[in-house]
Order: sequence, then structure tokens, then C-alpha cells
Amino acid sequence: MASISKPPHPKTSPSKAQPSKTHAPKSLRCAIYTRKSTEHGLEQAFNSLDNQREAAEAYIKSQAHEGWRLLPEAYDDGGVSGGSLERPALQRLLAEVEAGRIDVVVVYKVDRLTRALSDFAKLVELFDAHGVSFVSVTQAFNTTNSMGRLTLNVLLSFAQFEREVTAERIRDKIAASKRKGMRMGGPVPLGYRVHDKKLVPCPDEAAQVRTIFERYLALGCLNGLAADLQDRGILTKRSPRRDGTIRGGIAFTKGPLAYLLRNRVYIGEVIHKDRHYPGEHEGIVPRELFDAVQAALSEKAQAQGSVRGNTGSWLTGLLYDDRGNRMTPSSARKGALHYRYYVSRALETGQRSEAGSVSRVSAPEIEQAVREALPQPSPDQPSPSEEMPLLAHVSRIVVHPSYLAISFVEPDGADQDDITNGAGAIEPPPLRVPWSARPSRRRREVIRVEGDEQATPPRPMRVETRARLVDGIAKARSWLDDLIAGRVADTHAIAIAESCSERSVRMTLNLAFLAPSVIQAAIEGTLPEGSGISTLMNASTIWSEYADAHSSNGA
Repeated sequence: MASISKPPHPKTSPSKAQPSKTHAPKSLRCAIYTRKSTEHGLEQAFNSLDNQREAAEAYIKSQAHEGWRLLPEAYDDGGVSGGSLERPALQRLLAEVEAGRIDVVVVYKVDRLTRALSDFAKLVELFDAHGVSFVSVTQAFNTTNSMGRLTLNVLLSFAQFEREVTAERIRDKIAASKRKGMRMGGPVPLGYRVHDKKLVPCPDEAAQVRTIFERYLALGCLNGLAADLQDRGILTKRSPRRDGTIRGGIAFTKGPLAYLLRNRVYIGEVIHKDRHYPGEHEGIVPRELFDAVQAALSEKAQAQGSVRGNTGSWLTGLLYDDRGNRMTPSSARKGALHYRYYVSRALETGQRSEAGSVSRVSAPEIEQAVREALPQPSPDQPSPSEEMPLLAHVSRIVVHPSYLAISFVEPDGADQDDITNGAGAIEPPPLRVPWSARPSRRRREVIRVEGDEQATPPRPMRVETRARLVDGIAKARSWLDDLIAGRVADTHAIAIAESCSERSVRMTLNLAFLAPSVIQAAIEGTLPEGSGISTLMNASTIWSEYADAHSSNGA
């Protein structure tokens, strides 16, 4: 660079001195990338990243005569593996390359940039596309020619081999350590603390863990157990993170509870893959209690597996209650009947108070309502399933007590969220489909069909009440026939034969003297609600009086 600024030699003509100025080296913007796989030693005043950067800076200074100059920004990935390209500093570096603000990428060694041959091929392609050179300080080669690329590929092959061998060595060490019962890191489970890299029981938390196991045996349900633990104030393990925040300390849900109840750490064992070994730590749950819980969990899982047939639940992922909770498929079996539902996620996680106004719906009913509301596909439209064409433009279905709100994506494929964010765009209103959710517990009643004699006819008696009443009338008339025919001596003999009190027999016998119209109404189920056995046992024996009262009630 200094020779360029000198005046022309006296023996040199100005016409020949002028080209030396026009061939001044182009200024090349250089960025240094450094990486260290672990965080060990990063707290030191002069660490591995500093060493890499110092060597790279010295190399750039040695190339100053070629126009190289160092960019001030540092691209350092400390404690980040080179197994993938998902590294914060590397992603910032690549963004600058794509923006055209970097000409040369300088690293200490090739494996600092990447150890995967496939990732390196992607980086070289990106560098070539933007005219960026790649330089390794300790490995002299040039990526602009085929020989340099061959050298790089050979080096990276060995780097990848080294990474895989190191990973195998670490896996073998972990397996050998766990066979000896040693703890190899990871989150500390509830009930323990770490001392000298070993698990030590915490008395208070250990008592909570035993309570969780005992309450599951008593309740037999993870949702019920989650609600019970929330009432008792038992929360997940609180653990500090490296950034000072707290992990855990929240209410249990089904997933963490199932993992806790299956964790063999609580009986003093260490797990490696599918095998378990005696651990160095002390167990806090009795073996008998742990085995009983495992048997209950396995039985529950087997029962649920036999009824889990939700492959036909084609509204999965689209259905929400009116409080924003996703509704997921569920099923149940009663005898030979199999029922499918969509259940609010709030119920699944034991947060019933957070569920919407409709927290459980029959899957066939709501699927049929959606199927009828959506336009049918054309006959020649190919599709892997019957319902896929119907849902091609549906983004969300919200279940309300009296209607379904079906939202659609735009014809160009933009989602509803994209529409609302667009400048000047107006989100189209959702399609409102009239629909009413049937109650989860339906009352089985016999409805009497009559003329419009009253504006609001009385409610008919329930079918269970009718069945008990008709059975009571039949018994009363049978007992009365036995008394008249002399087959039994008295009501005391009937009470002994029926294993009931004599007073009950006498009260039931009153049903034998009901008016024929009342008995006929009981058989037909047209008596008003409240006309049960206890009411009719005290009814008037004068048939005309009861008939008048009966007709006044509108039955």
C-alpha cells in the first residue's frame, strides 16, 4: 500500500506510472467467526474464543496490502455445538452475507464453522452465490478452485468422523456410569436435591411425592388427581435456571403426573433407555406402593387403548370452545357401545373453571352439522378422504351454545391472522351455523302428546319414576289377591317373604286401591311429574276426588 502513495520514479514516464494507481487493491470487508462447543472456560479473562479471534485478526493484518480490513462486529458462539447451523452468531453472520455487507469470512479452523459435510456444502453454495471468500487461518486453502474444495471436503470428513466418534464415546460413558447407578445430570425430580452430584431426599417434598402416589390409588384418575393436588397446594418442582428465572412451581397436569408416577427414581433406581439399575441414591416411595400404582396405570392404559378409536375425528385441530380452548378427541365405551366426543382441553388438564360454555360435544353430531354447513365437493375432485375437500378452506370452528362459528382462509391461501395484519384488509365474518349442544346427561322421560288445551302443559313423570310406580302397583294387587284367596295369613307373612318391614307392605297395599284411570295413566306415563309411589300411597281412596284433582293438574 505504501508503494502506491510514492511519486513516480524519475525514469518512469507519467503514462506508465498512472496504471499503478488504477490497480489499487479492492477493499475487502472481513468478518471473524469463532465458536466453542462447551461453556467450560468461557468465564476466564482470555478464553478459547479470544484466542481464535486474536489469531484471525493477526492474519487479516498480514493481508492488509491486499485491501483486507476487519469489521468491528464480533460473531462469537460460546457453548454451542457445531452439529447444526442453528447458532445465533452464525445466523447473524449469514444474514450479513446475504445482505452483501461481508466479503471474506475468516475462521481459526474449518471445524469452527461446521463439522458436518452437508452443512459445509450449503455454506459454500451460499458464499459463492454472494461472492464471499472463506479463509481458515491455520489451514491454507482457497475455495475458489477445485483443489481447495477437495482439501476442504477431506478436512471436513475427518472433522465429522471426529464428532461422531466423540459422541459415541460420550454415550458409552453415560451407559457405563448409569449401570453403576450414577446420576448423569438432567432436571432434579420432585422430592430430591443435588449434593456432590448425587440425589439426596428432601423430607417435605418426599412426603408430597408419597401423597401423590397414594392419592392416585384412591382416585384412579389423573384429571381428578391434578385437581386434588391443586386443592392441597402441591406444585411441580421449583428449580433455578442459569439466567436467574425459576422453572416449575406450577400446578400439575396429566403429562407431568403420568411421568412422575412412572419414574423409577423414586424407588432408588436409575434408568438408561429401557433398562433400570440400582442407583446410588435412596428411594422415597415404598416398593409395594410403587408397584400398585404401576399396575393401576397399566390397567387404565389398556382400558383406554381398547376404546381409543379417534382416527375418524376429522375436526381435530380445528375445533375450539368459546373461551379459546382447543377441543380434542375423546372416546368411551359402555358395554358394546362406543361413543366419540370432542372435549375441551381445559377439562383434560383438570382446569374445569377455564372451560367454555360447551366443554364436551358428541363427535358424530357436530361433524354432521359441519358437514351439512360446508359446500360439498365436486364429484371429480380427487381427495384422500371424504372430509378433506370440506375442510380445505376452514381455519377454525368455535362451539357456542346455540351456534357454530366457522372461519375460513382467504382464497389465495392467507390465514385469518395474516388477513387481520394486512394493511387495509378486513377480516370476513365467520359463518354462523345454528346448532344446539345436547346436555351431557339427558333426562329420560315419557312425553305425553295431547291437544293444546294449555299454553304450558305440565312436565310428565320421569320414566324411572313410572317404572317404580307400575312395579309397586303390580306388587300391591298381587299381595291383595293373596290375602283375599288366603294364600298368606296377613301382612306380617308378606313382610317376611319379601324381606321388608310390615309398614312398607301396608303402605304399598294402598296402591291396589287407586282409580283405574290413575293406573292407566301410570302405565301410559302421562301422570304429572311428582306423582311417585310416596305421593300415590297417600292418595284418596275415593276415586272421583282423585280424578278431579288429577284433571285439575292437566294430566
